[in-house]
This record gives sequence, structure tokens and C-alpha cells, in this order.
Amino acid sequence: MKFKKKFLTAILAGLMTFGTFGGVNDAQAASRKEVASIDVVTANDFQYWYDNSPTKQKIIAFVTDVTNPNSPNYIPPEDRIATFDMDGTFYCETAPLYFQEMMFFYRVLEDPNYTAPKKYLNLAKKIQPKVMSKEKLTPEENKMHFEGLTAVYAGMTPEEYRAYVRNFMETNEVGLTNLKRGEAFYLPMVEIISYLTNNGFNVYIDSACGVDTTRELVKDVIPIQFDRVIGSDFNYTSTHMGNETPKNHFYDRRKEKVIISGKPINENAKTVKIFSILNQIGKYPVLAFGNSMGDSGMLEYTLQNPKYKSAAFYVLCDDVERERGNLKRAASDKAFATKRGWNTISMHDEFKTIYGDNVKVDR
Repeated sequence: MKFKKKFLTAILAGLMTFGTFGGVNDAQAASRKEVASIDVVTANDFQYWYDNSPTKQKIIAFVTDVTNPNSPNYIPPEDRIATFDMDGTFYCETAPLYFQEMMFFYRVLEDPNYTAPKKYLNLAKKIQPKVMSKEKLTPEENKMHFEGLTAVYAGMTPEEYRAYVRNFMETNEVGLTNLKRGEAFYLPMVEIISYLTNNGFNVYIDSACGVDTTRELVKDVIPIQFDRVIGSDFNYTSTHMGNETPKNHFYDRRKEKVIISGKPINENAKTVKIFSILNQIGKYPVLAFGNSMGDSGMLEYTLQNPKYKSAAFYVLCDDVERERGNLKRAASDKAFATKRGWNTISMHDEFKTIYGDNVKVDR
């Protein structure tokens, strides 16, 4: 599959047009610059949580306790590890689906500089209406959609792919008013990340989203260091590798470049998130935040910490006015999380705002 090089020039020049999935908004929610300006140092600095929020109170109590050198629960700064899932935990996953899954549809159906293979073109035409109406896909459709998340970018360099992500960030979320994809962060959860960072915690993202996608979304917005972003890994190759394996290939910087192979992404979910923590952090977290069973391994592993006080938090998408919540799923998730000992976070009851007051469900 050949990547048309004129595409990179087009996106860098901002010449792309966007159709079904929205163009540039006139009125915005909190901008990326405004999200980046969130700075919570003390308990009095929180703005986006209701005052009686159980989660805010628990987080403040936890931080106050473990950062007090005189407390029996004191945790040295080097061991204050906090891990966050991204989609559905501090970033939108409901409008109507994950960022990179929606970018697949744009790539296949609307990108004027790309001709998709017939199998993915036919798939996108078939499942796009289902996704837009929140209809469940078949296992085979899910499998092909998952494969397409990388297959349709085969031949791109990492830099070209990241530029593509940045450009797609300028499009609008679907089903929510006044919200660009690059601005769809839960403001209360960004405050938690800021608060922990400012109180000596080492904060990591441990997401199932592709790592390059995740890095572009949070870059210059979320106070997390670039090398503390963990996600699903792309499979790469090089332009001269041929049938050789990477471990046997001599890379010649003068003749070749690294490109996306198009093979399926190595998904970072469930128990794999534990292995990612072991491989890339090397310590148990003391705090973990998630929103789905894909985060269960990270949450359970955190509560297994043998040395320090720990806690797990689970975000419930239970707001149907400011977010495309699902009350039935939220009730089921709350029951399961409570049974496992995970603290639940209610968007409806605890978030004073989610994306900003101008963002509502578009009915």
C-alpha cells in the first residue's frame, strides 16, 4: 500500500477539508491552551469538582497522608507512582467511539489523498452507520476494524503519522456541541493529574490507545513527561528490510527510513497493562485510574501493592446531558467496581463541568 507523499504537505499547510466527522468549530470548549493552564497545588485550587465530591475528598486525604513524613503511610517521592488510562478516564471516548477508531473512518472514507484497499473501504461503509448509532459490531467486524487501525497507515513514517493525528485533532467530536477532538479532555480529571504532579507523584499514562496517538493528544496539554506515556505499540519496519527480521537487519541511515508496517497493533489492555508497568516503570503504582475492564489489570495490580497504601478509581460515564453517558452500563460498572474495592467517580454527581459549559449532548 503506497502512502501518497503529497498528503504530508497538505496537512502541514492546513489544506485538508473534513466532511462527515466535522470541520473546525467557531465556539469552543476549554481550548488546549486553557487545559494546559490547569494548575492545582493545594486542595483549595480545585475548580471543576463539586465541593462535596467524595473522590476529591479521598484524593486530597490520600495525598495529605502519604506525603506527610510523620505519617505511618508516608511514601517517598520515588515510589509515588500513579497510572491513568486515557480514553474514558480523562479523555472522551463516546463521540461516538475512540479517537483512533474514528480516525480510521476519516482515513478510509474522506481523506482525498488516500485510496483505501477495497476490504477496508467496504468495511468502513458497512460499519460506520453502526458506530454512529452505537450499534454493536460483530466479532468479525471488530477484528477487521482493529486490523485497519494500522493497516491504513502502512508506509507512513512515525512523523507523518503524528502529523496526521494532529490534523485530525482539529475535527469536531460527534454528538457533543462545541468540542474539537483535540480539546476533549475531562477538566476535573486533568485537575487530579495536575494535583498529583505538583505533590511529588510520578504520573504515567497506561492506555490501550496507540502510543504515538496518545503522545500527540496529550503533548503540551497534560503535565506528563513524554517518556511516561505507555500505550499499544505499532509494528514498524524499514524501507529496505525486505524479508529480513528486525534483529538481523542492518539499518542504513543513508538509504532507508522507518515506516509503519501495517501489521496489527500490539494492544495494551487488561493484564498486558500490568506487564507494561513492570517493563516500563518497574514499580507497583500506589494510585490507578481507569474506566473499563480493559483497565482491570492495572487497577487490581495497584491494590496488590505489598509495601504502600494504595487506591484504585473507576470513572463512571453516567452523565447524559454533558456527555453521551450510558446509565445502564454505569450502574453495572458501579456494582462491579464496588465489589472489587475500586472507588467510583460519578461524572454526573461529582464533575461541576466536564469539557466546559458550552459543551452539551447534541440531540
